Amino acid sequence: MIAISAAVVILIVGVAVVRAMRTGEKAPSSGVPAPDFTLNSQDGKPLHLRDLRGKWVVLYFYPKDFTSGCTLEAHNFQRDLPLYEQRNTVVLGVSVQDEATHQKFCAKEGLNFKLLADTKHQVSSSYDSLVNLGVAKLASRHTFLIDPAGVVRKTYLNVNADKHSQEVLADLASLQPAQSPR
Repeated sequence: MIAISAAVVILIVGVAVVRAMRTGEKAPSSGVPAPDFTLNSQDGKPLHLRDLRGKWVVLYFYPKDFTSGCTLEAHNFQRDLPLYEQRNTVVLGVSVQDEATHQKFCAKEGLNFKLLADTKHQVSSSYDSLVNLGVAKLASRHTFLIDPAGVVRKTYLNVNADKHSQEVLADLASLQPAQSPR
């Protein structure tokens, strides 16, 4: 009985520590305007979220290029990219690494969508997708599905990298029932 109580206390403290490490206020929820931003992509050119109005946007945050989970997630988005394009949807990845690292990652992994460099952590913070590990800050694995008007329609805070692209596509299809794929 004491061991179970101690395990519960450790679990509660662990959850509190993880929450305390987060630097953002609260992730944008469904129905609110997506925080606007400008970040450079792997090609060194700035991308403005507001310039994507008229399209759906999958804005996914991920911890680090070249890691197994992040590579798997990126490969799945790349695999499904034609399906997103049929639904007038742009896929954007965001991490705190720089453009050069993103460029190497895209080249090595054959990625044809934009990876954005949030080196100052401002965008990750505004989407409550930044974890402070003490010695380093990384983006959390979160995704925001943004509609053509710039409004968040779906927030994903518990992402399974292996199945995530399929999950987003299914939700996108349910949010666009009258729209046939292009």
